[in-house]
Amino acid sequence: MGTSNGAVARPKLATAGSLRWNIVEGFIGAVLILIGSCGVGWLAIVSPLNRQPWLINLRTETWGVALSTILLTLGCWVLFRAWLRLRQLLSGWPEGSLKAVTLAGGIWTIPMLFCVPIFSRDVFAYIGQGRLVASGQDPYVDGISTLSNWFQLGADPRWAQSETPYGPFFLWIEYLVNQVAGTSPDISVFLYRLVALLGVVLLAIYVPKLAALHGVEGAKAQWITVANPFLLVNFVASAHNDALMVGLAVAATYYAATKRGFLGVVLLTASIGVKLITIVLLPFIGLLWAGAGASWWKKFRYWAYTGLIVLALMTLTGILNGYGFGWLKVMLITGTGYTVFAPLGMLVMFFEGAFNALGLDSSGVLPTIKLIGRLSSVLVVLFVIFRGKHSHLVQRMGIAFAALVVLSPVIQPWYLLWILPFFAVTGIRDDWQMVFTIFTSAFMLAYGAADQIFVWQFLSDSESWIKHMSTLISWAGMAYLAFLDPHTKHMFRGVLPPLRRPKSERPTTIISRDQDS
Repeated sequence: MGTSNGAVARPKLATAGSLRWNIVEGFIGAVLILIGSCGVGWLAIVSPLNRQPWLINLRTETWGVALSTILLTLGCWVLFRAWLRLRQLLSGWPEGSLKAVTLAGGIWTIPMLFCVPIFSRDVFAYIGQGRLVASGQDPYVDGISTLSNWFQLGADPRWAQSETPYGPFFLWIEYLVNQVAGTSPDISVFLYRLVALLGVVLLAIYVPKLAALHGVEGAKAQWITVANPFLLVNFVASAHNDALMVGLAVAATYYAATKRGFLGVVLLTASIGVKLITIVLLPFIGLLWAGAGASWWKKFRYWAYTGLIVLALMTLTGILNGYGFGWLKVMLITGTGYTVFAPLGMLVMFFEGAFNALGLDSSGVLPTIKLIGRLSSVLVVLFVIFRGKHSHLVQRMGIAFAALVVLSPVIQPWYLLWILPFFAVTGIRDDWQMVFTIFTSAFMLAYGAADQIFVWQFLSDSESWIKHMSTLISWAGMAYLAFLDPHTKHMFRGVLPPLRRPKSERPTTIISRDQDS
């Protein structure tokens, strides 16, 4: 139905009461995550919180750990359901949807600001690296084990001898946090969480703007990213520096795409200075800066501008902090081991098992597959740099980023959040693409809730069944949302087989198709 001026009428926004309850539902889920984190989140040994009587029972008694795990896992799925329902309440993305999605994501974030770190303990490594900088040592040479009491401050032993894999800009942040918080792990964690929150705020600002440039509904892109429980838990509750890295990268992409290339390059340099992986985006920033229809001569010229600006800023940073280009060496050698759900990780497991069964040396399997993966990812990146339409540049950035992630034997859950915004702003269709996005978010949320929990060694006999319990709750939650929930099950009709289907029922498509699908 058209309006008087010929424009297509947008659907009406859901009633305020429905949206208000939806936001409250998600907030309850986030509060459950907060309470659960008190029992199974990561705390430094020297944290004063370990001496709180109410916290002692939650963390040292089997019933306390089990209850905390239940609350944490249930909280994830209550929040996840609220996220799905928000999509339904805003079907067709009526006027005011962007404000509603942003408000929901912001309110759901509040309890996570006060969580005990969950799903990862990398934030405690940041504390150690800040101490290295403050003590005058080189984090690109020395591990945190060179410092006294490094283990008592919560870092995983795997960081003991590891060089810092982060950029020089983040080293300055670590130094500033050290100067403000000293060796207080709890204050340090909160400050790092504020840094992560800054990254999420950048996403909330620039994801809708970048989506609008591609004709994609900003509220939809915002829903996929900033309101996504998978992102909120892994970025905010975990206090990951990846949040700032991705936020700066998305902001840089927006400015480069709107002919403010110098600012875009500066912001991407800051992103590289947080975590070095975003260096793969530099050629695309140069292409965006050059603009549509640019000749190859102009493209190469703008690549030169981009490279020179980054080189100058990184050189200046290296002179100021005294570490030079030590970060480049670490970037080239970083990455060991494999994860079981990475495609290359599965190949490593298969071939190592086969070699061991045949009595052959399997020590070369991982390095070989890792090398093949890196070379393959380089080929993919080069292909999408030189081939494709200018209008697809941001999508090509996402593909290049995805190649580095997927073709690595190590994939941590939050790595997928590096690429999610780039695909969200260029359009994720409401078909198998949306189902895949939802399922991947759900799977990684379930994995983190079961695998990345803290249990004292003297409760190790209970750890296995507690993790299995969390997994069962997650699978039950996913099955309920997909097949039984009277509201959310309709989102998957025609894609997932129902538990019971009348013979006369014909399959329909997922959700409703938007104009940007």
